Amino acid sequence: MNHPNMPPETPDANDLPPHTTLQGQLTRLLQSLGSDDADSVTGVFGAWPELVGESVAAHVQPVRLDRATLVVEVDDPSWATELRFLEASLCAKLSSFTTTPVTRLEVRVKRR
Repeated sequence: MNHPNMPPETPDANDLPPHTTLQGQLTRLLQSLGSDDADSVTGVFGAWPELVGESVAAHVQPVRLDRATLVVEVDDPSWATELRFLEASLCAKLSSFTTTPVTRLEVRVKRR
């Protein structure tokens, strides 16, 4: 029972149905846009420099995780070539940080 001068108790986020939590809402939004769940997206985007290394992260940015395809943007065509050589190992590493396996990279060169 709450005291009259105390704010009402708020439920713990773990006690709420998944669709009412911020994480649940974000997952629903991402899925409605054709993307993966929030855990997958934050796993890749949130840890990008740690996943690929600082030198790669300085030239390659993740743009979108579209099911099993990670779309990345590179600042120079030479990085597009480099990523094609690294695609299999990078996909395996990225898959270990997501709830959805990443099986393909789509590389785009940033317009200047």
